Amino acid sequence: MKVKRIVTNIDATNIEKADAFYKDIFGLDVLMDNGWIKTFGSDSEMTVQISIASEGGSGTQVPNLSIEVDDLDEALDLMKRANVVIEYGPITEDWGVRRFYVRDPFGALINVLQHVR
Repeated sequence: MKVKRIVTNIDATNIEKADAFYKDIFGLDVLMDNGWIKTFGSDSEMTVQISIASEGGSGTQVPNLSIEVDDLDEALDLMKRANVVIEYGPITEDWGVRRFYVRDPFGALINVLQHVR
């Protein structure tokens, strides 16, 4: 398994406030806006994203980190072999990702995902 991307998510009740900071000040583009989550990023060589969310999607808690992998089944197998509790999923979501939630050793909620479309 290869990690493809790690995205930090920031819990917010009013995600519209993020535009003035991340878009206007830092010049990041709005890459996705589903109403409950807005993702900012850049087309430059580096992959940079900051998601401002009022929920984690499908009514879940906002995760502390999202880690995109190229093989979700392998990641799931590795978690199970390590006796890591799966807190949500695996599930294929309407917005085109298959994912599950776990907690890291420090209690951070991690969204492990793979894009499926």
